[in-house]
Amino acid sequence: MTATLISLISVFIGIIGANVTGFIFKKYSFGFIGNTIAGVFGSVFLIKSFGRLGFDPKSIMQLGSVNYSLFFINILVSFLGGAIALILISIFKNKMNKNNRK
Repeated sequence: MTATLISLISVFIGIIGANVTGFIFKKYSFGFIGNTIAGVFGSVFLIKSFGRLGFDPKSIMQLGSVNYSLFFINILVSFLGGAIALILISIFKNKMNKNNRK
């Protein structure tokens, strides 16, 4: 596995996280395409923000083989990033709509 493949897997897991969250919590859903976009941005943002703690793709492949514990943390953070982004975007959208109605 390469660092690029790990990055792509992370983004894909973020997409899954956002779509699963949208499926379970219907009030936060933006449809498949909206959830997918939120998942991509949420995953990338969280991995870039917290990846410096040692679970970014380069750190996972640092010794030439996959560090599976860091890879699992990366996957978990990507999933949560997609889910959190979807919820935060939905809350932000609702706040903006309330301000426009007044």
